[in-house]
Amino acid sequence: MSVPLNFNDFQCRLESRVPVLLSARQRASVAIILGRWDGGTRVLFIRRAEHPNDPWSGHMAFPGGRKDPTDPDDLATAKRETFEEVGLDLDRQAILLGRLDDITATARGRIVDMVIAPFVFSVETATPIVPTAEVVSTVWAPIQPLFNGDFQVTHWVDLPEGRTGLPAWDIDGNIVWGLTFRMLTTLLSLVRQ
Repeated sequence: MSVPLNFNDFQCRLESRVPVLLSARQRASVAIILGRWDGGTRVLFIRRAEHPNDPWSGHMAFPGGRKDPTDPDDLATAKRETFEEVGLDLDRQAILLGRLDDITATARGRIVDMVIAPFVFSVETATPIVPTAEVVSTVWAPIQPLFNGDFQVTHWVDLPEGRTGLPAWDIDGNIVWGLTFRMLTTLLSLVRQ
């Protein structure tokens, strides 16, 4: 089965459902950005910069971050953080396709009192990405192999309960696992339905 290359299919599936919204002391938002060019659909990943106080330091992720008191809502957080991290103005350069269910954050095997709101956007051209100091690198990964399970691997992590193998994707040496894996898996499962 192939992933629909028409963003209207993604949008239709996202619009036809009511996302589950959760509450928590802290909120964050991410932008899952889909692009279509060179005959395929791609998704933008970033590699977070190393920082000793960041539980997701160095991980592959989606652009995004914590809600600021000046952000009126979760969508504004996703847009602001994306612009700050990769220079992409989602209001001018992208189309909002919809929102996935909120997800409870985990870090180092423990639940964090934070909820993440994932928003899905599309861009129609290979938009220039300008990473800031918060981002080490970016990757536009093809969606079809992720959907097919071609890049699927087991990623071993040391958690408080011991060494654990978790599902992940290996995209040219970039390991996508954890929260980012879960969010994109949720989006891909909507396409499968």
